[in-house]
Amino acid sequence: MEREVLAAIIRENLQDGKLYCEKAYRLAAAHGVKLWQIGQICEEEKIKITGCQLGCF
Repeated sequence: MEREVLAAIIRENLQDGKLYCEKAYRLAAAHGVKLWQIGQICEEEKIKITGCQLGCF
């Protein structure tokens, strides 16, 4: 999947400008990408991941 398409999907799923960790997992599974790709795009786009289930963010 192209980066820009995935970035747009991520932006569509933000709540209060943030992406919830659970949503990141769901997006990765639904679009056949690795979770690290979601994280990398969020980092590049300065999108904060919140509500991490592992306490990483």
